[in-house]
Amino acid sequence: MRPRDLLIAVGVAAVWGFNFVAIDAGLRHFPPLLFSALRFALAAFPALLFVGRPQVAWKWLITVALVLGVCKFSLLFIGMHAGMPAGLSSLVLQSQAIFTMLFAVLFLRERPRPVQLAGLTVAVGGIAVVATRMTANLTAFLLVVAAAACWGVANVATRKAAPPDTLRFMVWVSALATGPLLMLTLIVDGPSTGLAALRAVNTEAVLALLYIALISTLAGFAGWGHLMRRYGAATVAPFSMLVPFFGIASAAVLLGERVHTVDVIGGALVVGGVLLGLVRARRPALVRVGA
Repeated sequence: MRPRDLLIAVGVAAVWGFNFVAIDAGLRHFPPLLFSALRFALAAFPALLFVGRPQVAWKWLITVALVLGVCKFSLLFIGMHAGMPAGLSSLVLQSQAIFTMLFAVLFLRERPRPVQLAGLTVAVGGIAVVATRMTANLTAFLLVVAAAACWGVANVATRKAAPPDTLRFMVWVSALATGPLLMLTLIVDGPSTGLAALRAVNTEAVLALLYIALISTLAGFAGWGHLMRRYGAATVAPFSMLVPFFGIASAAVLLGERVHTVDVIGGALVVGGVLLGLVRARRPALVRVGA
């Protein structure tokens, strides 16, 4: 990998890691569902006017929009709003690799190699270790795990869609997710709650929204898609394992979150297990979307 592209890979991981701090900031001002709806609305418009028509079947666009845009991010935002720490969320969300493998076996009839099963076992052990620290708020932890499971389904659906342009794909996914999310926030939170949040918006809320919509989603996927096209998923995918490092580090520095020994042990097992599954992969790794 060229030095410039190496910097892009690490930079995208850093952007996606810091994303959890931005989410934490935004959730102080917006209800989770409204925040998610605004994120996708801003990521879709006006970009939708410039990216051109979708290059994949509508059924896959709609599937990914509902599973990734609506379910995954709603569960993540609600989990973090319920008390799941930002840094720990960035780590637990990497369990999506576990669910991606499981769903690929179920729906794509892929046969995991022994080393992948070993990595899966190690990663599951890491998630179990992390869970021991969240016994006081197990609901928030399970919501983020459920978000990771939705991400796994979205990865398999994206594999079936095989989008030639990841950025264009994400813009259309964002556009299709916006409507259902707005309806959900109206039903769950009510119009008055959303209007009150919009009236009380401040600079921190706006910056958080701009960051997760424009930098994390659009710029992040533009860079990631460039690397995927040039080097392939098997080479690029391992760089996503840097996301928890940047997520935990930025949460510790900017939010004052304490890094526990349990987090380090569990994180090492999760990341190590996922990387073990990538050793001498004979097939391209599944394209992963949504950080």
